[in-house]
Amino acid sequence: MKQALIHTLPLIFMLSTLTCHANNDRIIGPQAAARTYAQNYKDIVLARCVATAYEKDRPELAMDVQGSAIALGDWTYYERGKSYDAINAIVSRYLARHYYLNPSFKSDDLQGGRFHFHFLKCLDLYHSEELETQVKQFVGNPTRTYRQDKSPPINTK
Repeated sequence: MKQALIHTLPLIFMLSTLTCHANNDRIIGPQAAARTYAQNYKDIVLARCVATAYEKDRPELAMDVQGSAIALGDWTYYERGKSYDAINAIVSRYLARHYYLNPSFKSDDLQGGRFHFHFLKCLDLYHSEELETQVKQFVGNPTRTYRQDKSPPINTK
């Protein structure tokens, strides 16, 4: 009996591991439809900032990020036409900032252009009051989600 148990336990463990992996490998869609329009708008601006920051040095990265921003737009209701220039302007302003105050970096690295802190600038933009102002200006129902507005009606019969 003990020998059968010794041979069976590893098999059970292996099968349970495969089951866990199978559940984790399930293909699921983006979660953007469940996030608020305000959150998705901010995510679009963050993606545009990152894509703009890296478009020259890492075009494949920039293209992927820009594609994600476009996809996010499918789950977000906002004034696209009116916000386009405002998004470009805020992204340009934040990426033009000079971040040279970090004492852990050597001055040669900073002067040689090795570090630009683009991602840090995009994060600062993401958390800024300026972006919150844009959300209020361009997102009509900031607390609503795509799923709330586009869920199929429930059959009550």
